[in-house]
Amino acid sequence: MEEAHDCCFSIATMITIFLLVVVIRVVYVFYRTGKPLSSKSSKPRSTLIVLGSGGHTAEMINVLSVMQKARFTPRFYIAAATDNMSLQKARVLEDSLADEIQDKKVPAEFMQIYRSREVGQSYITSIGTTLIAIAHALWLMLRIRPEVILCNGPGTCVPLCVIAFLFKVVGIRWSTIFYIESIARVKKLSLSGLLLYKLRIADQFFVQWPQLQRKYTRSQYVGCLM
Repeated sequence: MEEAHDCCFSIATMITIFLLVVVIRVVYVFYRTGKPLSSKSSKPRSTLIVLGSGGHTAEMINVLSVMQKARFTPRFYIAAATDNMSLQKARVLEDSLADEIQDKKVPAEFMQIYRSREVGQSYITSIGTTLIAIAHALWLMLRIRPEVILCNGPGTCVPLCVIAFLFKVVGIRWSTIFYIESIARVKKLSLSGLLLYKLRIADQFFVQWPQLQRKYTRSQYVGCLM
């Protein structure tokens, strides 16, 4: 009986220590989240760019057009499996960059990810598609392991950013997440933005309207990017 009690006590102690280590690590990740990228390092950083249908991609292309391309490379573009137009726009951008530097080898890859739920899909069937989408997102993140993630609102960015945060906790990869809220969001954040803001997952959170910054004080107002 005494041996069984000692065994249970040892297991309880190990679980307590494990949970304490996890809590300390999560607190450390939250503390480090939001720290700016080091400007001293000239090493290129692999960058994941999440595209979305409609205006999301147009806004992201504008951001990429003024970005320091040499610093954020190689670049990995991801769009929803049904969104071929966004990837086409990204290919046009990369081709134009290759022409500018007279280099036919484009340092970019283009991928698609399953949606958690299509428009009009029932909530019951969306449970299965959500699990598939999460598994696919995990596989992509394990393959890419980006150092920087750029996103601006499409729902496909949420599982990718959550997985990136978990990677920070377990020490697989530290990805700096930049979230740029769409210019269409004037008075309140999108659902994707609200989740990343409330959960403190994004390292840098940018808005394009001053009233949004006043409402969400941890965000940064950058003006109109269109």
